[in-house]
Amino acid sequence: MEIIEKVRNLHIANYNYELPDECIAKHPLQEREQCKVLMYSGGRIEEHRFHEVPSLLPQDAMLVYNNTRVINARLRFRKATGSMIEIFCLEPVTPRDYQLIFQTTSQCTWLCLVGNSKRWKSGNLLQQVTVDGESVDVTATRGERRGNAFEITFTWSGNDVTFASLLDAMGEIPIPPYLNRNTEQSDLTDYQTVYSHIDGSVAAPTAGLHFTDEVLAECDRRGIARRELTLHVGAGTFQPVKSDNIGDHDMHTEFISVPRNLLAELATTQRPVIAVGTTSVRTLESLYYVGQILESTPDATEEELRVTQWMPYTTPCEISVQQSLQNIVDYLDRHGASDYLGSTQLMIAPGYTYRIVKGMITNFHQPQSTLLLLVAAFVGNDNWRGIYNYALEHDFRFLSYGDACLFL
Repeated sequence: MEIIEKVRNLHIANYNYELPDECIAKHPLQEREQCKVLMYSGGRIEEHRFHEVPSLLPQDAMLVYNNTRVINARLRFRKATGSMIEIFCLEPVTPRDYQLIFQTTSQCTWLCLVGNSKRWKSGNLLQQVTVDGESVDVTATRGERRGNAFEITFTWSGNDVTFASLLDAMGEIPIPPYLNRNTEQSDLTDYQTVYSHIDGSVAAPTAGLHFTDEVLAECDRRGIARRELTLHVGAGTFQPVKSDNIGDHDMHTEFISVPRNLLAELATTQRPVIAVGTTSVRTLESLYYVGQILESTPDATEEELRVTQWMPYTTPCEISVQQSLQNIVDYLDRHGASDYLGSTQLMIAPGYTYRIVKGMITNFHQPQSTLLLLVAAFVGNDNWRGIYNYALEHDFRFLSYGDACLFL
């Protein structure tokens, strides 16, 4: 219990730093691969450009990145009174499956944040939108409240109009609130990775924004393996830690999907695994604990396999990474499944022991955030501040559209 108490009692104020607004990148560089990279390895800091990353990685590395695609999750409805109601889609309710909900053609329900909700006390919201040249009537009905969110049922007319095409027609890309600006046309491409193709996120896995097709091709040329997984990023990624101690912070839960073939490869590979982004880090590290649950409960239910916030700090780690991952492969084979689908609430903070990830590419994160805690756990709790001070003193650009870090 000593580790869990030590972690839970970490003061979030110790992970604060002054971030001037002028250090926050409001737009990416026109050429993504020309951004700066702060490389930290063996206690040393070096400066590079992102197009050099393939040459900086171990020659036999396995690069694992998140292929999620950001959806136009922000919808605006105007009431007859003139009040603007903003609906922010967070996660699917009915149908629960991401792929299925985007294919629905008349009705679906999402868990949503509602802006200006005091102006929407009763009745439905109506909107007319053009989808592929067809006029479509859209209705939003407010249902059960869950915390600070609501279940919103969308119903729409049209000839086989899917919810995916509806979002494309009437929604907006939800850029991060700390950019303090409205979504622009350029964000439609700037806020997507070049390898994104699985719809579902309401925020981009921003470490991947620096990659271009040319950088990926250079990885291939150097024999660096490239593999994909999926974590649909929720709005909780922007949720600040408001409690004094992180033990009082409720970590958000996110959906993950990992192909069986990747799990089987990870169970046997000798390649160092380099995660692109904190979402890939959380997904990969969560797998160890899924396999650990299966070690004692081979027929665990989906709910029993959910990785909870404090599991790494309270559960003895008695099996190898290889055995843990093989447990998931065997579980999928027993169920005839090609992908592991699950959810994770994993919090990685100083005191955490990394099991699978040997390096990461990430951005510079907000003060007092769970993402900064994750970085501190990897580079050493006493080292993150020196890294960030260096970046501030050497004009690195911060947050989603800013420069990158490479930690080995």
